[in-house]
Amino acid sequence: MPLSVLDLVPIGSGQTATESLRQSTALVRRAEELGFRRYWVAEHHGMPGVGSSSPAVLIAHLAAATSTIRVGSGGVMLPNHQPLIVAEQFGTLDALHPGRIDLGIGRAPGTDQRTARALRRGTASLGADDFPEQLTELSAYFRGEGPVLAVPAKGQRPALWLLGSSGYSAQVAGLLGLPFAFAHHFSSENTLPALALYRETFRPSPVLDKPYSMIAASVLAADTDEEAGRLALPNALQFLRLRQGNPGLVPTPDEAAAYPYTDEERFFVEDRLGSQIIGSPGTVRDGVQELVDRTGVDELMVVTSAHDGADRLRSYELLAKAVAPATV
Repeated sequence: MPLSVLDLVPIGSGQTATESLRQSTALVRRAEELGFRRYWVAEHHGMPGVGSSSPAVLIAHLAAATSTIRVGSGGVMLPNHQPLIVAEQFGTLDALHPGRIDLGIGRAPGTDQRTARALRRGTASLGADDFPEQLTELSAYFRGEGPVLAVPAKGQRPALWLLGSSGYSAQVAGLLGLPFAFAHHFSSENTLPALALYRETFRPSPVLDKPYSMIAASVLAADTDEEAGRLALPNALQFLRLRQGNPGLVPTPDEAAAYPYTDEERFFVEDRLGSQIIGSPGTVRDGVQELVDRTGVDELMVVTSAHDGADRLRSYELLAKAVAPATV
């Protein structure tokens, strides 16, 4: 079973976006060497600790820095963009890097409503009710059947995926016969129901003759369970602050350890960490195997957030070594 990478380009306390982007470039090159199948970047806006606000730009850079690994979006939040723009961007990417580009599409804005309005340049409805129509229009551009000609999208074939954190996109992916990626890393309680719905509603298509599913899971490996826990705590604190309406940079392990957690905050952090796979190579290997067996997915996409880019890269190396040769 293949392993892949999901990168949010984490920006840590005391770091710059330039440094974080350089770390991601080093990581995609190492992931290619280790045999990871694909490397996706997410779309997030207005978050100081997440540097992946422009997937198309970042994909162009990462694909140019590599030669074989598939590179794509995990995902482009379609309600934020006109389908024509997305078609032109990913048509260009596919023309530059034929056979290596994935276009993962999501229906959520990936940000707060104020930022979403700024992205859309207006006060139109911020709902995702027109997602099916947007998706249909986007797909038509690559066939040369859109309302206008999208150049160079016509004739290009980036691999189209649907992303989701609930059952809606699972059902749409099944009905359209598309591969489906689920956000287990922040919606683990919905993973099994969404995958079941995808498989139940799946209809064969020119793209797939049977369901193909992938989940994104938070994994952090270090030499020991204790060290992995220490390195994972900063991301949990960052997520806590996000939920409290105070998004920020990824704190250092020392900052995370010294934070004065209330009982409620500590419970939130422990619950967050409990849904992740964290530990030594042996612990991570067993956790990955259990997750794959339980979900029956065809591919696992791993998101690893750490303050230090070297720790993040080391985690992927340990993961690859722990599960090779069966999965990498």
